[in-house]
Amino acid sequence: MKSKNNGKDFCIFALPGLFCFIAVVIIPFVYGVYLTMTDWNGVSAVKNFVGLKNFGGVMKDVQFWTSLLLTFKYVIFVVVIVNVMAFGIAYLLTRGMKGQNFFRAGFFTPNLIGGIVLGYIWQFVFSRVFVNIGESTGWTAFEVSWLSDPSKAFAALVLVSVWQLSGYMILIYVAGFMGLSEDVMEAASIDGASGWRKMRSIVMPLMMSSVTICLFLTLSRAFMVYDVNLSLTAGAPYGTTEMAAMHVYEKAFTSRQFGVGQAEALILFIIVACISGIQVYLTKKKEVEA
Repeated sequence: MKSKNNGKDFCIFALPGLFCFIAVVIIPFVYGVYLTMTDWNGVSAVKNFVGLKNFGGVMKDVQFWTSLLLTFKYVIFVVVIVNVMAFGIAYLLTRGMKGQNFFRAGFFTPNLIGGIVLGYIWQFVFSRVFVNIGESTGWTAFEVSWLSDPSKAFAALVLVSVWQLSGYMILIYVAGFMGLSEDVMEAASIDGASGWRKMRSIVMPLMMSSVTICLFLTLSRAFMVYDVNLSLTAGAPYGTTEMAAMHVYEKAFTSRQFGVGQAEALILFIIVACISGIQVYLTKKKEVEA
């Protein structure tokens, strides 16, 4: 009787979610792997099997590897700045300061704005607001739009992404700080631990579960950035800010080389999965329980 009830509960609660996961994730993924071995252009009804030829095309696509290297650089900046900033702000917002709930909501607000809208808002800021400030004050850093200079355009991408992602990570770190055992913290204080020593030896180990989640989220979102890249710079100037995800889209849908684009997407997926898996494994090992 119990096994029948378990089967019924599984069908009611788990089966719909499992069906959606298979239909939305597994089947498209398997079909995408199949498309990497065809010469499909994304439009025609004919899909000729070409084996691993598309992967040879990926090896010859210099622009893809350039965009991938740029993506790695972008990921490093975004992941480090977002997590350091979010951790520090979350620490301050759990110290009992006045209006901390208001600040939590304020920091989270940018995460509610879609990437496309966010990119266009900041495009206006960099191209109009900053330029007007530069002309009024004579500050050379703002006299010309950041989006017209390759190095400054990259910095603009990092700035906008940090501004967008930090709020969500702050909430996760805030939850982690609020979950710290008061008894453990008091015991550490009684034993003479304070300041940096308490942070390094007590707080950080207990916060590793939050660090694991935040690092995973920022890594995956930074590697797959597309919407902000499209609306803020669209790869300009001269393709110097084109990230890997945007290049894959352009290759598949604009250049009509869907097989090669899908092969590049698969390579990007494998890279992100490996790096994220290693990150989760390493940070999980450092987690402790109070």
